Amino acid sequence: MGDVYAKIKEQLDQNLPFVVYRKADSMILHAVFQENNKVYEVEDYTDSGFVFAPFDNTHKAVIIPSGKSNYCTATILSQTVNSEKRTSGIIDNTLLEDLEAQKKHIELVEKGIETIQSGRFKKVVLSRKEEVSIPDSFSSLHTFKNLIDYYPKAFVYLWYHPKIGTWMGATPETLIRIKNDNFFTMALAGTQPYIDTIDVDWGAKELVEQEMVTSFVTNKLSSVIKDIQRSKTYTHKAGTLLHLRTDISGVLDNENSRIEKIIEALHPTPAVCGLPKDEAKSFILATERYNRKYYTGFLGELNMNKDGVIKSNLFVNLRCMELSNGKAIIYVGGGITKDSDPEKEWEETVKKTETMKRVLL
Repeated sequence: MGDVYAKIKEQLDQNLPFVVYRKADSMILHAVFQENNKVYEVEDYTDSGFVFAPFDNTHKAVIIPSGKSNYCTATILSQTVNSEKRTSGIIDNTLLEDLEAQKKHIELVEKGIETIQSGRFKKVVLSRKEEVSIPDSFSSLHTFKNLIDYYPKAFVYLWYHPKIGTWMGATPETLIRIKNDNFFTMALAGTQPYIDTIDVDWGAKELVEQEMVTSFVTNKLSSVIKDIQRSKTYTHKAGTLLHLRTDISGVLDNENSRIEKIIEALHPTPAVCGLPKDEAKSFILATERYNRKYYTGFLGELNMNKDGVIKSNLFVNLRCMELSNGKAIIYVGGGITKDSDPEKEWEETVKKTETMKRVLL
């Protein structure tokens, strides 16, 4: 594993793009090192490599191409921190709420609820960003290792391009997973803190929101995926948080199942945008008053050849941060429905920032 980290430092010193990542429930580290500093854009999703896509799908995704990169893996020998124990401690300074940010976010949520009540859409996901100063001694590699320890059941990554920036995160949500003709995705919604058990009760707001997301995904996939199956909805633990989750699987329809069509059908998902998608997205772009960039976009392996099998594993870019000019910019949000409580929605975003701030220590 030391060789991988040494190569990452070498890429950083030479200002060359790379991504290093670990999949959920895995002890294998994957790294893709680009050989030049060019920005490669995805044209039609027939490319092979590691893709990094923004929330706004009118802008092109970028890719670290397989043909322009070196790929390596390493075994993670041991976890240096007990992730379960770390979840129990709340850092006091993360509870000092920025009153101006609170006021703005509550006003944004109130506007979202009013627009839902007017009948324009049923759900919208509203977000904010929080900037945290980081010391000169800050190490993105050290923080990446913290993410690995803290989120054993998430897709954890560190992505760098000298012409775009540095991003890292630990996302619990799969956008699509394809192996041969088999397809998998999930519907994820609702949030509450994890307190010693996943046997918890969910309110009507969260259950309705989850059913909205699940129905949207299955309906959108019906034209490109055959034999769609959905699991029962269950509680899923992601770090210090719990979510409602429904697994969805099926078989590719070879005539219609180009990855580009599947991505077009799903992204941005109602878990990060809203319903109906176009109306919710338009509201987000007009009212959030900041650029989400790659937050709530997607990332992952695209058409990568593993042992003679072409696989794609793409994830929604949640629970992430951007590193820029001595700051960690943490992006958080939540789903808004007609039953949302603006104060509780604010508190949910605070809990999510607390989770990310811990890994910066």
